[in-house]
Amino acid sequence: MSWSFETDPDFQERLDWIDTFTREEIEPLDLVFRGPGDPWDPESPAAKAMEPLKKIVKEKRLWACHIGPELGGEGYGQVKLGLMNEILGRSRFGPSVFGCQAPDSGNAEILAHFGTPEQKAKYLQPLLDGKIASCYSMTEPQAGADPAEFTCTAVRDGDEWVINGEKWFASHARFSEFLLVMVVTNPHVPIHEGASIILVEKGTPGMEILRNSAVGPYVEQGDGVHGYIRFSDCRVPAENLLGEEGKGFLVAQTRLGGGRVHHAMRSVGKLKKAMDMMCERALSRTTKGELLSQKQFTQEKIADSYTQIMQYRLHVLYTAWLIDKHKEYNREVRKEIAAIKAATPRVLQDVVYRAMHLHGSLGMSDEIPLMYMWADIPELGVVDGPTEVHKVTVARTVLRDYEAAPGLFPTYHTPTQRAKALEKYGHYLQEND
Repeated sequence: MSWSFETDPDFQERLDWIDTFTREEIEPLDLVFRGPGDPWDPESPAAKAMEPLKKIVKEKRLWACHIGPELGGEGYGQVKLGLMNEILGRSRFGPSVFGCQAPDSGNAEILAHFGTPEQKAKYLQPLLDGKIASCYSMTEPQAGADPAEFTCTAVRDGDEWVINGEKWFASHARFSEFLLVMVVTNPHVPIHEGASIILVEKGTPGMEILRNSAVGPYVEQGDGVHGYIRFSDCRVPAENLLGEEGKGFLVAQTRLGGGRVHHAMRSVGKLKKAMDMMCERALSRTTKGELLSQKQFTQEKIADSYTQIMQYRLHVLYTAWLIDKHKEYNREVRKEIAAIKAATPRVLQDVVYRAMHLHGSLGMSDEIPLMYMWADIPELGVVDGPTEVHKVTVARTVLRDYEAAPGLFPTYHTPTQRAKALEKYGHYLQEND
């Protein structure tokens, strides 16, 4: 049998380089460019600062590693991507510098699978090169992430689709060259058979961004990157339908499964960063005559955090390994993806709070990164589906492996089981009498 927790030495060298490069070159970007859209907006001042870093990454052949070689990537499996992303997760600029930022990475996969040659030439290659940004627009203001409540429709009219309705929290809509919009194309069937994804170009008449929301408080409301969009008789060419009509959720699975895993992978990096800060603080501060690190309550926080991070990290890597093994998002894989997605906000909440608490008032201030990390936690409990939805998925999948008891009492009912055991081994008791 094969069983190993080791990383190939050659790839470990690459990971060591990524770690040093992230700490020395990428993390300082977080301190200089602090706008909500800076890592993703091609027109942001940060884009110029990232350009030479992107060039280095491309020279190292570490650019867009989730994409296959035919599109200019390295075609890495999910385990390798996981080991990379847990380093890149230390900085919100990390994924952008390495060409694997959301939602562009997932949108590129959809275009690669379902786009026309013209769409690939116009949008896919610039997206893969990091020259433009894109948007994935699914949720709606009245429905949240519940597809059964979606009302944004697209009706076929000759060689065009006519879109009407509203979309909410459309990430990066304000500076995207195109949007992938989930719309209802057949309201007479269940939503998973009647929804489609349509590409809408920037500036298409009938598409209006009503306002932009940010995650957490910013100086001025409206500075965010998540668009509230209204479509009013917005006409797009018929060929902008991606995949088959009514198969929108099948198309979306191309990006959502991998995206959820990558959220978890990058969360490992955030957790380790919080742990680093917690331990440094514990070894640096004295109260009541001894270091914080010598206090048993502090030791408990560190021990609990270490254990949670290790358990979570191994679960994430196991899920990545399963994807590599099966090469598809089958039931077994979806169960584990849902499980780690549901675990993400909880483990972040526990570890980041402990780190904040050990820093006292400094931990609540804007002078260290912990409050910024804290603000991201509720978002991770909602994006790509609420935590509750993923827990339901896990429970239903687990329960498929069990059956109800055939009789009045459970199969593990002790008196019943003891009677059976006595029939099998009871004669040994009689021999000793």
